[in-house]
Amino acid sequence: MSEELDLRQYFQIVRKRLLLIVIFVLVCTAAAGVYTKLFKDPIYEASTKIVVNQTSQQLSVGQLDLNQINSNIKMIDTYKEVIKTPAILGKVAEQYPQLGLSAKDLAGKIRVSSVNNTQVMTLAVQDISYRHAAETVNAISVVFQKEIPNIFQVENVSILNEAPLDDQPAPVSPNVTLNIIIAFVVSLMIAVGGAFLLEYMDDTIKTEADVERYLGQPTLAMIAKVEANEFQTGSSSRAQNRQKAGGLENVTIGE
Repeated sequence: MSEELDLRQYFQIVRKRLLLIVIFVLVCTAAAGVYTKLFKDPIYEASTKIVVNQTSQQLSVGQLDLNQINSNIKMIDTYKEVIKTPAILGKVAEQYPQLGLSAKDLAGKIRVSSVNNTQVMTLAVQDISYRHAAETVNAISVVFQKEIPNIFQVENVSILNEAPLDDQPAPVSPNVTLNIIIAFVVSLMIAVGGAFLLEYMDDTIKTEADVERYLGQPTLAMIAKVEANEFQTGSSSRAQNRQKAGGLENVTIGE
């Protein structure tokens, strides 16, 4: 029964400060939407696909070695780390100075992923300019393909497709809807938590139920709150009544 009463009190606290909660949530949600839509720069993503395949010698003789394919798949994990090193990105920065990016900048932009049990790697770069992102990821792919034979003494990397430079894709970030939902949920949690905090810090007694709950005593009497204008009105009314009581019209002469 006590748990039911406690739950009822929680609802009463939320209900008492419902207006404050609603206003706070609406303001935060609207601010998140406006900021995301008007003040946050859109981010575009360009990507290329690279396949790690058999060597040119094996392809020429028509060999199909399952062990070699599995070796290429495992080699992708090594390539994913090598492509982020200065051995590759340093060459990109040197050969493509028009990008205006250092090896460290490129390492922060490039994202390499692969699908399990496939020989395909995906290189992706995000930037506020799609064309710049496409030029960057294409440059990394080309340099990576050229430098791998010098590093591992094997030619088993081919570019499946490059990022088109003149494409006009939709931005991948920011996601206005997602940001609004996150702002709504977070602000609602903060508002409800703030309502309970205010209730916890409020130690004043306001109702008869508060007296009985905190003091364990019944309420014998209550003093109503009187506004200043009501008090003045009451004083003037009493003064008029006294004046009438002492007036001549209230005096009678007996015979």
